[in-house]
Amino acid sequence: MPQHIVVRRIGPHALTRALAWLRLCAIAGQSAAVLVCAWWMNLQIPLLPLLLGIGVLAVFAVFAAWRLTQPQPLREWEAVGHIAFDTLVLGYLLYFTGGASNPFITLLLVPIALTAAALPGRAVLAVAALAGVAYLVLLYSHVPLPLPPHGSAPGRFSLHVAGMGVNFVIMALLLSFFISRLARVLREQQKEVQRVRERALRGEGILAIATQAAGAAHELNTPLSTMRTLLPELRREHAGDPLLDEDLALLEDQVDRCRTILREMIAFGKAQLSQDSARLRVDTFIHGCLERFQLLRPEAELTLTLDDTLAALVLRTPPGLRHALINLLNNAADASAANGSNAVSLRITRDDRWLQLSVSDRGPGFDASDELTELGYSRKQSGLGIGLALAEATAERLNGELVARNVEHGAEMTLRLPLAVLAEPAEAVP
Repeated sequence: MPQHIVVRRIGPHALTRALAWLRLCAIAGQSAAVLVCAWWMNLQIPLLPLLLGIGVLAVFAVFAAWRLTQPQPLREWEAVGHIAFDTLVLGYLLYFTGGASNPFITLLLVPIALTAAALPGRAVLAVAALAGVAYLVLLYSHVPLPLPPHGSAPGRFSLHVAGMGVNFVIMALLLSFFISRLARVLREQQKEVQRVRERALRGEGILAIATQAAGAAHELNTPLSTMRTLLPELRREHAGDPLLDEDLALLEDQVDRCRTILREMIAFGKAQLSQDSARLRVDTFIHGCLERFQLLRPEAELTLTLDDTLAALVLRTPPGLRHALINLLNNAADASAANGSNAVSLRITRDDRWLQLSVSDRGPGFDASDELTELGYSRKQSGLGIGLALAEATAERLNGELVARNVEHGAEMTLRLPLAVLAEPAEAVP
């Protein structure tokens, strides 16, 4: 199967930002070069036109810096326009300082290199064509560099060689610094694309699991209804057998529990589709989650840490947040049980603008190689590997994050959520 190689460009915004810094360096370097040639080397260069060109470039630098602060995205043609302006100003300065014979003529290659790193091929061709036209014009039309006064400075050849040396240093510094800067932006973009791709794949997996769960809930409803109808009849038929009656009563309770879970699944799905968030105090929300967790894990020895100030905070709690917290508590109970302990702790804290729900266990902790939130990955033999993945998906949907770390006696999972997304003013709740 042929493989398609996708070449990712950095983009006009990163290029324009790099050009802004390069333009400031160019203004400083050109001003210094002109003043050194005019005052120290006593060359009879046209000082006023050169300073005028540098001044125009400085004004454009102010405009370019202002443009970078605007919310409108930079387009490709704007970046090409900035490069074209810089090229024209450079050609203007070279025109008054020897044209193509000036050793700094190779600076016309810098815009081409930067464009090739950031923009598509058509933009590179346009910039290369403009630089080529500028070079041809300067080759035949320019103001010759004046000879230095006799005995006061090196000869023209020595001056040209010195200029070539300075130009080589400038080109090396510019290309190494700015190309590495653009390459770093490209690497960051590729990492972000990778994160988006991973989130999309996990979302597809969660959607597939949700679809299967919905189908299973629909199909399980019929056999559960049949069992719920037959079990009371069996109890009546074997009323004289106390041991069997006790087992049938337990089985009937378990069937009712399964039906309750199925109804909760359906209600949760409807709530997710409606995108309605319940407005609850932190203590009300937490205690509701803990009641549900204690029903699932009555053997767990839960410790809650929640101060009164934070308890009164009102939150907009989406449906998935409750299940994410219960998943973390359930995983912590499993981890503690693996070490022969039932201890689980939940600590609610506030870190500046973040609400932190930290769940700790007394388990073996995490290995450095663990892919904690990979869909389908579980360290438990009976685990499905979706609890942490669902918790992290919920955190990302709320612009938060799920942080895992080892602590002194086990591991800790912290669900960090921005209060800007969750917090409600206290008067919003009756």
